[in-house]
Amino acid sequence: MHQISIDFDGCKGCAVCVSVCPKQVLEISTEANHKGLYPARAVRPEACIGCGLCVLVCPDVAITLDGEVEAE
Repeated sequence: MHQISIDFDGCKGCAVCVSVCPKQVLEISTEANHKGLYPARAVRPEACIGCGLCVLVCPDVAITLDGEVEAE
């Protein structure tokens, strides 16, 4: 199983990661961070397949994925 972590205060909520996730693991939070922004959050972490697309597209480098990333 893969563990996805999002830096709540480092994410600006651009939603690029949400749009590329093939398993709809991510969504934008309804809770603001200390900057007043609404970051991404993992709402279905058990569905994560470890593809790593979210990590690759995050412009803020706010997402980490523990576990092996699947080869393309």
